[in-house]
Order: sequence, then C-alpha cells, then structure tokens
Amino acid sequence: MSFELSEFNERLKKTKQSMQAKEIDVLLVSNPANMNYLSGYDGWSFYVPQLLVLLIDEDQPFWIGRAQDANGAKATTWLDENHVIPYPEDHIQTTERHPMDFVCSILKEIGQSKRTIGLEMDAYYFSAQSYVKLKEGLPDAAFKDATNLVNYVRIIKSDAEISFMKKAAKIVEKAMQKGIEQVAVGARQCDVAAAIVHQQIVGTEEYGGDYTAIVPLLPSGEHTSTPHLTWTDERYETNTPVLIEIAGAYKHYHSPMARTVYLGQPSKKMIDLSSACIEGINTTLAAIKPGMTGEEVEQVWRKVIHKYGFEKESRAGYSVGLNYPPDWGEHTASFRPGDQTLLKPNMTFHLMPGIWMDDVGFECTEAIRITENGCEPFADFPRKLFIKP
Repeated sequence: MSFELSEFNERLKKTKQSMQAKEIDVLLVSNPANMNYLSGYDGWSFYVPQLLVLLIDEDQPFWIGRAQDANGAKATTWLDENHVIPYPEDHIQTTERHPMDFVCSILKEIGQSKRTIGLEMDAYYFSAQSYVKLKEGLPDAAFKDATNLVNYVRIIKSDAEISFMKKAAKIVEKAMQKGIEQVAVGARQCDVAAAIVHQQIVGTEEYGGDYTAIVPLLPSGEHTSTPHLTWTDERYETNTPVLIEIAGAYKHYHSPMARTVYLGQPSKKMIDLSSACIEGINTTLAAIKPGMTGEEVEQVWRKVIHKYGFEKESRAGYSVGLNYPPDWGEHTASFRPGDQTLLKPNMTFHLMPGIWMDDVGFECTEAIRITENGCEPFADFPRKLFIKP
C-alpha cells in the first residue's frame, strides 16, 4: 500500500462524518480516484462497473467488482478477503444481467436494502443504466446524490500526499524539458508526444512515473486557439506556436504544468499575450494566501490581463491531486467568479491562466500548494515564452 493504515482510517472517518451530515447510511463509490483514496485499490478496471461500499456503522468498506479483478483488489487494498466481493464474469457487457443486479443482491444480503444510499451521480464511470438497475433492485431504499462527497474530503492533502505531488513535479520538470527540446521545425508532432510520454513514465533516477489522467495536450499553430487538442503526425513549420500541457504523476498524484514554445520570430500580438499571462501568473502567485476565496484569486489574475486589454471567460484554476483518466482535476474548488471556497493550507491547485484567442493562444501554468502564509509551486521551471529560431 502507498499509505499507512492510520491514514486510510482517518480518510474513512472524515468521509463518514460527511455521510452523517448528509444523512447517508450507505455510500456507493464508483469514482476510481475515490476508490483508491479510501481503499488503495489500483487497477485499470474502471471500464466495467465496480464499487466501494461504505456503511456508516462498519469499520471496513466492501470492494465489489469483476471476478477477474478480485485478486487485484486483494493485492492493492488494505481490506481483508471477506470485504472483497467479486461478481461473476457472465455479468460483463451483456444485456441479460448487470453488475448492479449483483450489488443489489449483496446489499439485501447484508441488510442494507432499506437504508439511505448515496450515489456519485455525476462520476464518469457511473452509468445511467447502473442507476436504473439500483432503483429497480432496491425499491425500498432512499437514494441521495453524493457526487463529490469524497472529493471534498480529498481537497486538503496529508503530508504524505504532498510528498507524492512533489515527486510528480520532478517528473513533469523533466518531461517538459524533453518536450521543449523536441519541438522543432520539421519534427513530427507524434514524435514529440512519444518523447514526453516516455519521460513521464521513466520519471527520475530515484523513482518512475505513472500514466497520467490526461495525455499530452499539444495544439499548434492556429489550433492554439483551443487548449484540448492532442497531436497529429504532421511536422512543425516555422512561425508556429506550440502549447505543451502535461503532468507528472506519481502513484496517481498529479503535478500539471503548461508552457508555450514559438518556432521562429513571434509577432507583437504573441509577445503581448505572453507578457500578460506571465505577469498575471506571477502576480497571482504572489497574492495567493490562506483565507482567500477562489473568486478572489481569479480577480487578481483578471485585473492584470485587463491592463493589457485581454479577457478570459474560463476559470483560472482548479483543485488537483489524485486521479485516473480522463481528468486530473478533483471537481471541487475553482478559481472563478462566484467560488467562495476558502483556501486552506495543503489544498492543491492547477493555476492555469492561459488565454486562447480566435487565432492563437498562450499557456503558462503551475501546480501549487497553499501554505501557512501563501502558496508555493510544486515545480521549478522558467515561466516565459520559449522561442526557438
């Protein structure tokens, strides 16, 4: 296991306190990051239904998943064998039966079919069919939306979690350096992506890296007007901007970073855009401190870019940490208007004040930790527009 049993117990305690506050007796956790957070379970099995079942009055949760993955649960979790419950292989990807039919039978068997059950309704891997089957199979239960209940427990990191994110930051430093080195006129985009992914997994001499929840995002040219494109097999041309948004991951804890490379001589517009973003991120980093709200952080950034005549409608950051594909964000606090989340020490965020215009974009971002007096970036990497003639 990646953490001491005492840390898992503390996580369960806090989760149950939140369950109690929301009057939830049974929590069905389908988010793979939340399953990992509470039990240690780590497997690429989230493409089929699986759950961690927390009972308000039981010390250990139950893992319920595919029979083929049960040994993986025994190998990676702190649960005893009686709390690892596999469903038969004939429940996989068939219209004749569904894994949630099996879950319903287990909840009936252990006397939980008439209680208030919390569901992660908006989790990526909890399907509409799963909800329908639970409703049909447990007609006497009361269901509540428990989306992000565990996510908010996760928002303040332990010292052990922070140490993992620091290791992830060392990995992303190396991966970003590799990406910037490989971006060149005539190079294929796919080769740059391959070099980055290789470095992400190789990690450092002391420790290797995990697969990241998001693949390298590498829009170039006019495609830098949008942040979430990946790569093609085309070759880079001169007078081309390239965005590199990646992360390092250690035991699924992420430290994201973005930088921008320009091949050739950047235009005045590109220089102005990069100046606004870099001043904006530096000013915001200097201003962040505990007690601020997410909204107040965004206002600092907004004030700087307004000075340059730029606007940005999308948020300027979000909480980040432990996660699995397809996203490294925690889906809790954001740096945006209206977010009243109070910043506290050991909250961690991806501060990402990029600007994407109709024909060009610029990104320079940092993963940060809120400290007792301010904030600190996890990585140590120059914040500038990287110009390659």
